[in-house]
Order: sequence, then C-alpha cells, then structure tokens
Amino acid sequence: MISKANKMPERSQATDDLARRLHSSAIRLLRQARRADVALGLPPGQSSALSVLVFGGARTLSALAAIEQVQAPTMTRMIDALERAGYVRREQDAADRRKLRIVATTAGTKLMERGRDARVQTLARALAGLQRNERKALLAAVAILERLPHGSTDQ
Repeated sequence: MISKANKMPERSQATDDLARRLHSSAIRLLRQARRADVALGLPPGQSSALSVLVFGGARTLSALAAIEQVQAPTMTRMIDALERAGYVRREQDAADRRKLRIVATTAGTKLMERGRDARVQTLARALAGLQRNERKALLAAVAILERLPHGSTDQ
C-alpha cells in the first residue's frame, strides 16, 4: 500500500519481519559460499576490492575506497599488494590524464572467476538437496529479488 502523504510504500510489521529473515538467510548463505574464498589465498578485503574491479570494471582509488567503505590509505595498501601479486595495474584515465584508474589484470580476472565458480558450486550443492518445488519457489523469489532497487556499487 502507498501512503498518500509521502508517496512511499507503507511498512508493516510483517514487512520488517520478512526483511529480518531475508537478511539472516542471505548472511548465512554468503558466509557458506565465502568459505570457498580461502582457496584464493587473498585476505577478504583484497578479494572484495578485486571482485569490484573484475565484475564492476575499473575504478579510481577513491571510488574503490568508497565502495569498500575504507579510507584511501587502507585502499592504497590493498591495491599495492594486489599490484605486487599481478592482479591489478594502474592506468591513466583516457578522459582525464591526471586520474589513475585501477584495472584488473587477466590473472586477477581468472582468480575472481575461479572464486565465483567455487562459490556458485557451493550454493548449487546446497540447492541440490532441496525438493524440486522448493527450487522452483526459490527461482520465483530470486526473480522478485532481482527487481528490487539496488545501488551502483553492485558487483
């Protein structure tokens, strides 16, 4: 239902309860899937930053720090380590030569794709244990979740 006063959907206790349950379930699923990230050999912060670059495209250091919710010096240390490992490189921005953009290398992209494949396989094994009708219900729920508004920092 839409409130006429502010044109915003009205929240109910049921909606808040659903949000809490969805939050808890999503966190548990992500933790389960992220166990596969240990095999990548990167600390979680570096893995997350590299994931943004691989799946979201090149970014400036300050933009990446904002997405990852860390200070610029922290992001600089992470990018320095990723660069030493050969997973990212710094490039001048074509539109503004004063800016540097952080770009994932082929090695960084392959590492993140391997990690994503491992996380997806972890989730697929869990889903395989469900009944067919449960998987069908989840598929319908995912279609709904995909329609929810999201920010520009998605990966």
